[in-house]
Amino acid sequence: MGTKKFKIVHKRDDCIGCGSCAMYAKNRWEMNKEDGLADLVDGKMKGNVVVAEVDIDELEENKEAAKVCPMQIIKIDNKL
Repeated sequence: MGTKKFKIVHKRDDCIGCGSCAMYAKNRWEMNKEDGLADLVDGKMKGNVVVAEVDIDELEENKEAAKVCPMQIIKIDNKL
């Protein structure tokens, strides 16, 4: 049986570039040097959101990143 995964969904168009996600989940979020907004590392554009499938060992820090996001534009789906 493979490693459990979960999905992060980021509505980047609504990002204000506060950097809170990058503070809480440094391995998964980085601030874009060109536009100052958050980038979901290894994320892929799907419609108007960015989605990444991530190992379960990153779940807690990304749940915290979603919780502290002032725009509430990070969603965690741990039902893959």
